[in-house]
Amino acid sequence: MLYLNKLHKKMEEFEIKGDYIELIALLKATGIAETGGQAKGMVDEGLVKVNGVVEFRKRAKLLRGNVVVVEQVIIKIN
Repeated sequence: MLYLNKLHKKMEEFEIKGDYIELIALLKATGIAETGGQAKGMVDEGLVKVNGVVEFRKRAKLLRGNVVVVEQVIIKIN
């Protein structure tokens, strides 16, 4: 885990096992959301960005190289 001092954000890397992971599954797997309902709510409220763009698709397929930002956490998909 890397902390970026200028932005006070935490950087994480997440290794996917298949070709992709759905956005709400990533939020649960990383512990950002405790439940699927909480993950869906975060997406509905526009709190999640994928590659710099607010993502409203709960089941958006995230691929290797995508970068997800939620609040103070940055997640790079590997």
